Amino acid sequence: SYCHCGDCRRATGAPVSAFVGFMADQVALEGKSLKSYRNGPVERSFCGTCGSPIAYVDKRLDNRIYFMLGAMDMPAYFKPTLHAYVREQLPFLHMPDDLPRHLKTSVPRPEGQGQNGTEP
Repeated sequence: SYCHCGDCRRATGAPVSAFVGFMADQVALEGKSLKSYRNGPVERSFCGTCGSPIAYVDKRLDNRIYFMLGAMDMPAYFKPTLHAYVREQLPFLHMPDDLPRHLKTSVPRPEGQGQNGTEP
C-alpha cells in the first residue's frame, strides 16, 4: 500500500511511502545491523549501517508487519493495492491509478485508538 501520512514522510524522507504487509508469524526480521526506534505503539526498523528504513510494526495491529517496498530484493513482485491517508497527500503529488483511496488508515485500529500520526 501507499501511505501519504506525515509520519511516513518524515521517517522515509519521501513524499509517499510504499509498504508490503505480512502476517508477522510468516516472516523473520533479523540482521546484525538492524536497529529500531519506537514512537508510542509504532516501532520502525532500519539498517544501522546505512540508515535505510526497512519495516514498520504497529502494536495495535495484531500479528502484522509492513516492509518498505524499496527494501525488498524484488519490489516489482509486490504491487501496491491501495492508498492510505490521502487526506495528508501532498497537493503537488498526483498518482493516477485506480487503486482504492482511504482518507485515513486502511486497517481499523481497536476502538479508542485512532490515528497517532503513525499508521500506514
